[in-house]
Amino acid sequence: MTAEQYGGLCQSIARNILKNEQDAEECLNDALLQTWNSIPPAKPKNFCAYLLRIVQNLAIDRFRAKAREKRGGTQPAAALDELAEFLPSSENVQSEVEQRDLLAAITRFLEGLPQKQRGLFIRRYWGCASYSELAEAYHMQKHNVEVSLSRIRQNLRDHLRKEGVL
Repeated sequence: MTAEQYGGLCQSIARNILKNEQDAEECLNDALLQTWNSIPPAKPKNFCAYLLRIVQNLAIDRFRAKAREKRGGTQPAAALDELAEFLPSSENVQSEVEQRDLLAAITRFLEGLPQKQRGLFIRRYWGCASYSELAEAYHMQKHNVEVSLSRIRQNLRDHLRKEGVL
């Protein structure tokens, strides 16, 4: 049932990160198994967000492993690097409360954005879409997408500082 309801969305997220259909399918299967194994103690409030987060984390881990093998990087790494200053470091793990505060502040920021800017941000940093893909989807020039996302990141930085999260 979960695969039928959320499988397409999950696979789309994984495919955008991994750029490979077979890896995306494997990632979806791993995510479903991990979700099945973790649900009883976790009891997520928003199951879809919980599942998508697992898919995204697994896809990023798989992407990083492949990048290490190839000694190169592509679009998903670049998208994640752009947000590196906002994301918690793996060496210095923040407490769950700080992470919730950060998530709540980002959510409030996104709710205040116009729909087009929110869509650009989410598709770039959640779905790891390339600038070219975003330009095509939003009927914009690639350079305009880059500038828009740069401005959104600056506004996010200002918002997080104002809220005391950064």
